[in-house]
Amino acid sequence: MSAKQRLFTATRSYSQLFVLIALILSLFFTAFLGSDNLNWQIALAVIALIIGIPHGALDHLLTLPKGKPVKMAFFVLIYVLIAVAAVWAILKWNVLGFQLVVIMSAAHFGVGDAAFIAESERLNGGVSKSLMDRLIYALPAGLLPVFIPLSSEQTNTALAEVNPKLINWAGSNSNLIHLCVLLIAASSIFVLIFKRDDKSAIDLTLLTALSILTPPLVAFAIYFGLWHALRHTARLTLNLNKSEIAYQNNQPKQAFMQAVLPGIPALIGTFMVAVVLAAANPDNSRLLWSILVVIWALTVPHMMVTAKLDKGALLGK
Repeated sequence: MSAKQRLFTATRSYSQLFVLIALILSLFFTAFLGSDNLNWQIALAVIALIIGIPHGALDHLLTLPKGKPVKMAFFVLIYVLIAVAAVWAILKWNVLGFQLVVIMSAAHFGVGDAAFIAESERLNGGVSKSLMDRLIYALPAGLLPVFIPLSSEQTNTALAEVNPKLINWAGSNSNLIHLCVLLIAASSIFVLIFKRDDKSAIDLTLLTALSILTPPLVAFAIYFGLWHALRHTARLTLNLNKSEIAYQNNQPKQAFMQAVLPGIPALIGTFMVAVVLAAANPDNSRLLWSILVVIWALTVPHMMVTAKLDKGALLGK
């Protein structure tokens, strides 16, 4: 097995393990501290978000030719301006901005996870699957970590802590959304088992359990930081020269770290911006809300940039 194969296999296994551990911890804390205690929820959420933030910081390295500083600077400027505009929109139109980001995030997460699996299977010499087969996995993989937590009965308490204006984000459709997503997930799991794609069925089963059995903040943060970010980072290694060198030296762990370390400044920058937002917006003064606003805003240009990579992975190009 090549270094790339080992890294992708390990990344998938670790992301599954981390979700399982999060489930156990959440059930433990709920039993002893209660589901209404937000201290442990926020602690777990912030830790997971910290781990996940750096994964989107290398977009410029993947989309622009090397050795063109002017073009690179222009790209970074446009990227930042789009993110700033998204922050402004979310802060000005809390509910509408939140709804748009929710839909966009679900699409980005589902497509990204399906692209990770496509590249993993390609590295392992698997048979290329049809776009419909990818959709069977991608649709619930994106909907589960976003819509189930946000349409659960516990959501109002969590959103009241994050931003009370978001409590009725889905209006009277919460129960319908909840049911539809669960039906889609159950149907996809059944089809995947029928097709003997056990690994993907396990993925969706774990995501379903995470979404149902853990509080909303914990469910989203764990998914973002310990599932989506890990898998996206593994994909980044296929496009970074330093990671390629590490692969050639049979060092998959080093290859992974080469896609993590350059994102640390983004983590620091996110917290600096979040602190400024928290100080400048008395109505939204909680740090967690500010962190989430920055993450949601960065999702907009990040999704635009990674769409090309996702398309190539899914279509085998």
